[in-house]
Amino acid sequence: MSQVLQQLSDVLESRKLAAPESSYVASLHAKGLNKILEKVGEEATETILAAKDAELTQEKAELIYETADLWFHTLVMLSHLDIKPQSILDELARRFDLSGLEEKASRNKE
Repeated sequence: MSQVLQQLSDVLESRKLAAPESSYVASLHAKGLNKILEKVGEEATETILAAKDAELTQEKAELIYETADLWFHTLVMLSHLDIKPQSILDELARRFDLSGLEEKASRNKE
């Protein structure tokens, strides 16, 4: 796992039990999964809009910024559910030798 991802994962884990008034992440955990999911959805929408703008203007800074927010809030969600980022990386690695069409077809059979 990348050093940045590992460091962020460690920080997110440490903030799960922190006082909500001491940390944004702790406040999200205190508000519960629905609030975290609301933030993931909000950031996903902002990322989509930034991607549309980037296609039109070729300016990618806002897309990078919004994608970072999306990834961050997704990592908070995973942390809340006790899922380590390495689990996601492992799943991506598992798919490496599959074509996208094969992987999708395998999900439909389960």
